[in-house]
Amino acid sequence: MRLVLLGAPGSGKGTQGEKLVAHFGIPKISTGDALRAAVKAGTELGKKAKATMDAGGLVANEIVIGIVEERLGQADAQKGFILDGFPRNTAQAEVLDGMLKRLGQPGIDKAVHLHVTDEEIVKRLLDRAQKEGREDDKEDVIRKRIEVYNAETRPLLDYYSKQGKVVTVEGIGSLEDIFNRILAVTR
Repeated sequence: MRLVLLGAPGSGKGTQGEKLVAHFGIPKISTGDALRAAVKAGTELGKKAKATMDAGGLVANEIVIGIVEERLGQADAQKGFILDGFPRNTAQAEVLDGMLKRLGQPGIDKAVHLHVTDEEIVKRLLDRAQKEGREDDKEDVIRKRIEVYNAETRPLLDYYSKQGKVVTVEGIGSLEDIFNRILAVTR
């Protein structure tokens, strides 16, 4: 099973991704986690990323792609994986398709889109900010993150729809109900 999780910040990708990991027994690969692991392991790409991260810069697209490729080449990802946070745009999705071919792996099976309204996302993230004491998650910042998602990442729905791979799941309800909806469309 090779899944891409799509959805705006606060749609539940992280939570559902962890449930899918436990269910399918395959790794969830997030770009942030992969970057930190490559830095910790001291790989060549990790060293390049560390220099940029230490200087407070954004890690170059090529490095992020290289680190994802390194991660997808590891033994535990051979039977499948769940991608969270990558690809972020259609150019990265095209790179991912080529990367999987180079690695001798099958392509993405499904792009699972967790659909949650913008207003529900704002409500969830404001609630999370209050519970976790995250003062940086103000409503205007949350709305900007949603705007960036809609502009940059939402076009992936079209990209994967053209391949017949998008499955949209309503991301409202109990965690278990949402999880069961995802399982129903990924079988």
